[in-house]
Amino acid sequence: MSDFLTPDQTARYARDGFLHPIRAFDTATTAALRAEVEALERDHAAGAGGHDLNQLFRVNGQLVIPLLHRIASDPGILDAVSSILGPNLLVWSVELFIKEAGTTKVVSWHQDITYWGMGETDEELTAWLALSDVSVKAGCMRFIPGSHKNAIVPHADTFAEDNLLSRGQQIEGINEDEAVFGALKPGEMSFHHGRTFHASGPNMSDDRRIGMAIRYVTPEVRQPDLTRDYAMLVRGKDEMQGWINVAPPARLFDPASLALYDEVLAAQSAALTAGAEGQVGLYAQKML
Repeated sequence: MSDFLTPDQTARYARDGFLHPIRAFDTATTAALRAEVEALERDHAAGAGGHDLNQLFRVNGQLVIPLLHRIASDPGILDAVSSILGPNLLVWSVELFIKEAGTTKVVSWHQDITYWGMGETDEELTAWLALSDVSVKAGCMRFIPGSHKNAIVPHADTFAEDNLLSRGQQIEGINEDEAVFGALKPGEMSFHHGRTFHASGPNMSDDRRIGMAIRYVTPEVRQPDLTRDYAMLVRGKDEMQGWINVAPPARLFDPASLALYDEVLAAQSAALTAGAEGQVGLYAQKML
């Protein structure tokens, strides 16, 4: 349902480092997508290829789960992303963030791009799609306006049990009074820059809080901490050839896709776990 953003919307994103709400899907479509996610949980609870389902949901799920690729390549979403990043788009990663009703799980204040190995590029954007009602009570994201104009700042690894981030990484000294809540209705999404300070609280609502983070990059992005990284071209062309371009999965948990998943995980894990003093479990080669 999304369309190209208006000049006012693109100006707000440039000023604040985030934008919400943007309508992506209608209520019926969103309910159907949520049902597909929950069917995966019901029917494939054990995971696949030596990886548990949480890892496949949280790390590069677009490589092995056709549903995640299908959403990430939706033309309406791509129209809106193109308004900011231009006509040539790749998907670097897709992640599902699920907080059960009444959970104490949180996401601490952080900048996404800290450990991605891409440096401080502006040629990236996260589209965060709500598949349930993501209210303030449900623990929606909150943002610090203008914080994307900072460089990457120091993060402390906490490895806290209730923190959904891979390392429990957090920025110290955030002024919570400056935070803007990014509540979303089912089918709405927000955009945020990789250097924007953001966090989310516990889900104190009566329903699950289900969100999907899609990380888009342009062909101009370079990976100074990696030889080459992997991404899926979803719009336009990649004349730069700085990425190893990969195809979407042919079917759910296809053996060839699972082998590719292992290859990508091995290549990315060095940058994504760099400097960590504890084990970053989501980037372990095998979980089972």
